[in-house]
Amino acid sequence: MKAKIITISVILLIVIIFLTLSMFVVDQTQQAVVLRFGQIVNTYSTPGIHFRTPFVDNVVKFEKRILLYDIEPEKIITLDKKTLIVDTYALWKIVDAKKFIETMKTIGLAESRIDDIVYSNIRNVFAKHSFDEIISDKRESFLKEVTTLSRADLENFGIEIVDVRVKHADLPSENVNAVYERMKAERYSIAAQIRAEGQKEAQKIRAEADKNVTVILAQAQSQAEKIRGDGEASATRIYALAYQTNPEFFELWRSLSAYDTILNNGTVIFGKDLEIFKYIFEVK
Repeated sequence: MKAKIITISVILLIVIIFLTLSMFVVDQTQQAVVLRFGQIVNTYSTPGIHFRTPFVDNVVKFEKRILLYDIEPEKIITLDKKTLIVDTYALWKIVDAKKFIETMKTIGLAESRIDDIVYSNIRNVFAKHSFDEIISDKRESFLKEVTTLSRADLENFGIEIVDVRVKHADLPSENVNAVYERMKAERYSIAAQIRAEGQKEAQKIRAEADKNVTVILAQAQSQAEKIRGDGEASATRIYALAYQTNPEFFELWRSLSAYDTILNNGTVIFGKDLEIFKYIFEVK
């Protein structure tokens, strides 16, 4: 009886060990490939418990999530022959585990291939643009082009390039001062041009204002002459009407007006024979 129990226990232990070696778990962040003597037997991209043949099959697991690969800074030559050190990184993921293990085998080899392809595309795309364009907002569109090209190049390896970004782009230390001086000179040139355009515009505005002042003054003077003429004509009509109404009173009023002008303008020599003073000397 005791021997039978031991036999059953051994059998159960063997079964447990066999099941343990047969099962493997794939969680929601993983995908797995089952290899038998180097040949792909099956692939699993859904989470759960799966089985393999113990001691024969080998299970290789890969991430399903997006991976980051930090590419070493590299020198590129721009269209205007400037040297630029670009530090980039790539976001990528394994979208076809079977194709990936057939071509890349390991993550390390995949990163090496990504490094070559992404850097090659960055170098080719950036070489078509000037230094100023690369450091401007246009760089985003250049990186999108790099991402598209790299994604197409790595499609047959079961890899998808999600995005390519630039951490920073620097000038080589030996070129920093020269570029700084050139940029400073360009900014001074632009400032001088803007200042000259401002002065030209100011002269134009000043000339236009002077022209408007001249026109306005001429119009005002013309209008004043017209008003003065109308006033004098109106006064003449009033004088004529007053004279027709009472010639004697009109003559008196005109003489008194003359006295006011004469007496206020200096020394006056009177003479009784002067017609204008008749109202003075004839007063009794």
